[in-house]
Amino acid sequence: MRLLAYLATSVFVMGLAFWAYHVNYDTQDKLDELRDLNREIASLNEGLSVLNAEWAYLNRPERLRELVNLNFASLRLLPMTPEQFGTVAQIAYPTPQADAPDTSDLSVPVEVKADPEGGN
Repeated sequence: MRLLAYLATSVFVMGLAFWAYHVNYDTQDKLDELRDLNREIASLNEGLSVLNAEWAYLNRPERLRELVNLNFASLRLLPMTPEQFGTVAQIAYPTPQADAPDTSDLSVPVEVKADPEGGN
């Protein structure tokens, strides 16, 4: 009986060691993946900051004014004026449809309880 207990205990310990071995290497693999993802994120953030700087450089107001002046004959771009915007009254709102489904039958029924004083 003692031999069976020693054997079961040793098998159990070997199983735990095998499990710990695999968990350790799986964890190391996940940490390597995390490092790779963090490097990729840092690289993409750096690229994004470069693109933001280029966008800010290309959208300088003085540069855009110069481009408008150079291309005025072909583009005919003019500054925006308030008359170019519409009013709320000019918006065509859709009218309600006559064949809309009736939702009155979807109401929740109310439960009526008897009056404790005996009245209706």
